[in-house]
Amino acid sequence: MPASPEPSASDEAPSPGQGLAVAAESLYLINLLLLPGLAFLALLWLYFRRRDAAPPLARGHLRQTLSASLWAGALLVIANLLIVALGGYDSGWTWVVVILYFTTAHTTLVVFGILGLARALAGQPFRYPLVGNLLP
Repeated sequence: MPASPEPSASDEAPSPGQGLAVAAESLYLINLLLLPGLAFLALLWLYFRRRDAAPPLARGHLRQTLSASLWAGALLVIANLLIVALGGYDSGWTWVVVILYFTTAHTTLVVFGILGLARALAGQPFRYPLVGNLLP
């Protein structure tokens, strides 16, 4: 079996803005899974602080993660309004809505975040399907 060629120095160099893109995607996932609210505030701060000077790769990931985070918040509000409309938090419908929300909307947003993080780690752009173009 022939030996694989040694990677050149240009293959190992990260893309401009790759670190910022990875940070944005990581904060998005932390917002959904570990520290909701706090990670969103950090993502918001990062977006407003770095969006103008960021390289195109990082700018794209920042826009996508902030847009998807806003969609995630809107979907959570809609789920809560649906619970209230179906009889409040003491109703049997509460668990139906909660389970449907977490198995469909939340899981989909987490998978999008994982795909976005993988693309950011590879130094490639990523557009979130359905929820990625909320911001101009």
